[in-house]
Amino acid sequence: MTRPRATAKPTDRHYASVTGHPGALGSFRRILKVCNLGRIDRAYVPRLLTISLTSLLSGPFRIWEQAAYGRLTAQTSIPPSPIFVIGHWRSGTTHLQNLLCRDRNLGYLSGFQAIAPGFSLVGKKGIRRLLARVVEPRNRTRPMDSIPFSLDAPQEEELALANMTAHSFSHAFVVPRLAERLFQQYVMFDDGTGEAKERWVQNYLTLLRRITLATGGRRLLLKNCTNTARIPTLLDLFPDAKFVYVHRNPYDVFMSTMHLHRSLLSVCQLQHISDGDVERNVLRFYRQLMLRFLSDRPRIPTGSFVELSYEDLDRDPLREVRKIYSSLDIPGFADAEPSLRSYIRSVRSYRKNKYRLEPGTIAKVNRNWAFAFDQWQYEIL
Repeated sequence: MTRPRATAKPTDRHYASVTGHPGALGSFRRILKVCNLGRIDRAYVPRLLTISLTSLLSGPFRIWEQAAYGRLTAQTSIPPSPIFVIGHWRSGTTHLQNLLCRDRNLGYLSGFQAIAPGFSLVGKKGIRRLLARVVEPRNRTRPMDSIPFSLDAPQEEELALANMTAHSFSHAFVVPRLAERLFQQYVMFDDGTGEAKERWVQNYLTLLRRITLATGGRRLLLKNCTNTARIPTLLDLFPDAKFVYVHRNPYDVFMSTMHLHRSLLSVCQLQHISDGDVERNVLRFYRQLMLRFLSDRPRIPTGSFVELSYEDLDRDPLREVRKIYSSLDIPGFADAEPSLRSYIRSVRSYRKNKYRLEPGTIAKVNRNWAFAFDQWQYEIL
């Protein structure tokens, strides 16, 4: 094997139990390792029992997959030059990922693989059909927006990592009082020992091998907002990687990210956390993530990076995707264009969440994120 150089809504209980819980259908021991049982609040014990049950039921399938595919997965080579879509949460990364995945030459993590990374190969028929009955009827949507959740649609790798391991920032939605620690360890890799980074790399490469195996060795298109702070690590692993960065008006990002946290916490959390603490986390994490990105961006080789705004992407998605293919020298735009046009027509009726900006919110965003307005030329209110 050639190894890459290391050189929400309360009614969304199905989404919570099947997709929203980091650790659901994964190893329950990993959740306990992150949470530490004594930190779980009593009100969420029933939710904890649900996670325990799904883990128990899925255990035999994980053992089956390891026996059937463990050696083959370890021997699978990850295609060179993956394409990484990066940017802060709620900046348009999902929209861009959905567009780029119209290209059939690219492989990506599917919703099913994200939910069941430990047995998605042995479960791609029977188990997938069973989950589809729960997830897909009646156009079930994600808690944070109106985007339908499909087992075949592309998904963010961080969800799969959370279902594989304790070493993921997504567990912050389960144990929100530990969010700062998880962010520093598994997003910023600032744990003082390098152990968090090493564990993350091992798990990430395992996941990418599974995606490669499932998609027949296609070039990988990967979207993970936490990767925005991991550029040096990703370049160490994949020196020929390509990066597409999306930015968005900071006011919109703040309001939408607050909605994201509230929605996911409502269906995932095992701990209480105040809205004020959530707000402080959102303000702090954005600043740290973006400043780390701006510091690391010059390391990306010329011709391997393209930057675009969500506003331009929303206005003319076909033009922006064409720009990506041209800037990064990705072949196949002409072949993908008919599918792109069809997808763009299909989402024209999509309506974004609307938020009311209060003066106090404007002041907080201005005070904490002034650098972003300067960097990307957004008007300060």
